Amino acid sequence: VQLQASGGGLVQAGGSLRLSCVSSGRTFSSDFTGWFRQAPGKEREFVATRRASGDNTYVANSLEGRFTISGDNAKNTVYLQMNSLKPEDTAVYYCAAGTRATVGATEYDYWGQGTLVTVSS
Repeated sequence: VQLQASGGGLVQAGGSLRLSCVSSGRTFSSDFTGWFRQAPGKEREFVATRRASGDNTYVANSLEGRFTISGDNAKNTVYLQMNSLKPEDTAVYYCAAGTRATVGATEYDYWGQGTLVTVSS
């Protein structure tokens, strides 16, 4: 499985961005695609996860209401819609694939290369 994340960039506080994660290779309806982020000097942080079938999604409590995860299975793509962005959302955002609905980064088997999101104040 290969993952390609894109959509990052520079945005002002209060703005929005939509990240995309395109996957290739073997994918089952029970598989999960997750988003994580890592800010400079900080540990990688769970953001959201979604089952390929679309019937199970979870967004970190601290981000719920601003971030939404969705997908288009026909395009093998999972999206992370980020609204009302804050400077503290600045990080490299990674997508990952695994077989469990988990917030633990070590539980995901495959990782994309990351896309940088910078939120200016």
